[in-house]
Amino acid sequence: MTDPARATPPDPAPMRLVRIGLQSQGEAIAIMRTDCHVCRSEGVHARTRIEIRSGGRSITARLMAVEGSFLNPHEIGLSEDAWTRLGADAGAMARVRPAPQADSMTLVRRKLYGGRLDEADFAAILRDVQAGRLSDTQIAAFLSAGAALPLDDAETTGLTRAMVAVGDRLAWTAPRVMDKHCVGGLPGNRTTPIVVAIVAASGLVIPKTSSRAITSPAGTADTMETLAPVTLDLPAIRRVVEAEGGCVVWGGAVRLSPADDAFVRIEREIDIDAEGQLVASVLSKKVAAGATDVVIDIPVGPTAKVRSPEAAAALAARLTLVGSALGLNVTCLATDGTGPVGRGIGPAPEARDVLAVLQRHPDAPADLAERAVALAARLLEIGGVAAAGDGAALAWQRLESGDAWAKFVAICEAQGGLRQPPEAAETHDVTAAHAGRVSVIDNRRLARLAKLAGAPGSLAAGLTLAVREGDRVEKGQPLFCLHADSRGEIAYALDYWSRSPAFGVAD
Repeated sequence: MTDPARATPPDPAPMRLVRIGLQSQGEAIAIMRTDCHVCRSEGVHARTRIEIRSGGRSITARLMAVEGSFLNPHEIGLSEDAWTRLGADAGAMARVRPAPQADSMTLVRRKLYGGRLDEADFAAILRDVQAGRLSDTQIAAFLSAGAALPLDDAETTGLTRAMVAVGDRLAWTAPRVMDKHCVGGLPGNRTTPIVVAIVAASGLVIPKTSSRAITSPAGTADTMETLAPVTLDLPAIRRVVEAEGGCVVWGGAVRLSPADDAFVRIEREIDIDAEGQLVASVLSKKVAAGATDVVIDIPVGPTAKVRSPEAAAALAARLTLVGSALGLNVTCLATDGTGPVGRGIGPAPEARDVLAVLQRHPDAPADLAERAVALAARLLEIGGVAAAGDGAALAWQRLESGDAWAKFVAICEAQGGLRQPPEAAETHDVTAAHAGRVSVIDNRRLARLAKLAGAPGSLAAGLTLAVREGDRVEKGQPLFCLHADSRGEIAYALDYWSRSPAFGVAD
């Protein structure tokens, strides 16, 4: 007679997979009827994490229950993210069970209560993130713990190493591989495509993997996507870089630091970007991309992400320390973050600024060109193609001669073809209520305006500045122009502007 205690539990009845087209913003969602056998099972209810197995693959998803005839009792609906991860075929059958407990939540709770974590602890958390065993709420708890109880240097190094370890890595034959990053917080500061073009045109290797926006109206990948394809796999990245010396691609399309993609998605939703997580995110991607030398732009200003020179120095010290521990030479530049850069804010408006600088239009934003040249100059000197102090002259030469523009076109063509940024369906000028001088521009409110207009979800959305701080304006003169896909987004942005103006105009 079989010992009941040792009997293998029977497989639950299979359920048919249904693709329901739900856009869940990166989270795997499963939907079943409240009267199906899974939802009636003990301990399985709405928001439970469930394991779905089909065709030799498995995923963990969050369960949501519905009533009525949307599905039959033997069907399970999958969001687009869940369907893609499972690699399912229409009509395939699946086995569904409650997901196993995520053991790493013990470590998350330790951090929440003030404990410290080591590299092995972070690795365990990242494995559960990768496997989908942690819900968005649990990931948010981990990120919030790192913001409220900041990671120390050892923890930041441990998290960075763990993030590199769970992904793929690129390797290059060049003895020095350059990279560049900005910590953010400064609308319109889209220097990366210009820097990559200058540096690659000077004979250095610069494989730039960039992120999409976290808390800003545009990330480099969002802006670059209006100009060329950015969703390249590793072989394609290698092909582009070997042909042209550089690229500007979306890092989320490859597994260079895959756990960070989940973190970025949650950080965007809860609007936090803690320093330890920022350092680990930036440096893990640089190490995974095969960089040996990176220049990091740290804008400093009262409404930038980094508010004071002291905070910038502390961040630079941590970036340098952690980078050194991982064999990466990090150079940090504290730059002016008191106001936005260029004229455009949002993917397409910023892309038009980039094109204007590279094509040397007479009305190109001079501040964007100057910032890009300063960053490129340091990379040229570090890379040995310019002597100390001569990098700026070489960078300007690459711009003025058209070499940088030619290289940018070649990179775009290698990535899939150069294209023109899209135009918004709706525009609206916001004007000065009275005459005076523009006394202050609030970076955060300006970014919020661009996001309410639809950026970065709509690549054409955002705004274009018509004035700068210090400019004299007359009543009724345009301050900026909103760009959106519909009047609804324009109305959202104008409502926010009426309550929280981003410009101060002194009488």
